Amino acid sequence: MSEEITAGTTAPDFTLPRDGGGEVSLSALRGQQVVLYFYPRDDTPGCTTEAIGFTEHGAAFAEAGAVVVGLSKDTVAKHDKFIAKHDLGVILASDAESTTCEDYGVWVEKNMYGKKSMGIERATFLIDAEGVVKQVWRKVKVPGHVEAVLDAVKA
Repeated sequence: MSEEITAGTTAPDFTLPRDGGGEVSLSALRGQQVVLYFYPRDDTPGCTTEAIGFTEHGAAFAEAGAVVVGLSKDTVAKHDKFIAKHDLGVILASDAESTTCEDYGVWVEKNMYGKKSMGIERATFLIDAEGVVKQVWRKVKVPGHVEAVLDAVKA
């Protein structure tokens, strides 16, 4: 387990396969703010609501100089279906090995109905144009989250 990522920490770089083929890497996004959000699984209620929220506010994020990247362990093929089904406008990265999830400390033990399992904690990291973490949201509750992140991007 790496050290906890907090505001002021240099964001761990990553290069991962993304929706539509190709790759997305943090270093290639330097020069703009990056909203990196981790979510448990494509096409589940909370994850869908969150992705649609980021899509609906996409123009405002772009205007504020930010690119939104969602990340889960789902395959690129699943991401493509998820995007097509909900007409999403965010980049979705596939972290099948959960390396990036571990780097960001969001691959955690979850307790669902008394059953323990490993999974992705819903979390969002706002990374500045130089690759430094500006703000962290952990254990995210979806309602109002996208707006809170947008406010932070504009600040």
